[in-house]
Amino acid sequence: MPPIQLYGTPLSGHCHRVVLLLNMLNLPFEAKEAPASVRETAEFQRLSPMAQIPVLVDGDLVLTDSNAILVYLVKRYAPDSHWLPEEAMQAAQVQQWLSKAAGEIRYGVASARMVVQFKAPEDYAASLVIARRFLPHLEQHLSQHDFLATDRVTIADLACSSYVRSAPEGGISLEPYPATRQWLARIAALPGYQPQPGLPLPTAVQ
Repeated sequence: MPPIQLYGTPLSGHCHRVVLLLNMLNLPFEAKEAPASVRETAEFQRLSPMAQIPVLVDGDLVLTDSNAILVYLVKRYAPDSHWLPEEAMQAAQVQQWLSKAAGEIRYGVASARMVVQFKAPEDYAASLVIARRFLPHLEQHLSQHDFLATDRVTIADLACSSYVRSAPEGGISLEPYPATRQWLARIAALPGYQPQPGLPLPTAVQ
């Protein structure tokens, strides 16, 4: 069976969270660069009709959406692990944080980074409003918990951490959030952790 293939780019936080889980599950994979020029091709859009990354190819399976990919990898390769617990409340807590990764984080710190670093046509002021509401909530939670959903690391932590870690690249300082920075350090200390390439830091606005 051919190895898992992951289409993406190193600077994408959505791709980074998948790379982290692949590494932490010790799953060999082939990284396939998919910059904007590749994503515009008909060949790529047969894999990802919305031209989005990441795309996971595992045998005959083609899967898009980073959070869906995280769920698939755990269910397929580590079904009894701590990454996605079966107990109802813990599973619901994981889902809550996956929703925040796709909501407040995506449209807060991630959007700010996209505007500053890649000139994305998004609303920078709106992203700051969302980030300034969400980061204190995250800080309060992490001041009482080592990880987001359970007492062990889950896919929720991977889904949320990549763009939170890169918040300063969008002009949002993490200095006011010591518990959040400690959480990021715990994730970075996990076996298999791989940092993203760094981008220039603009003047912080928070």
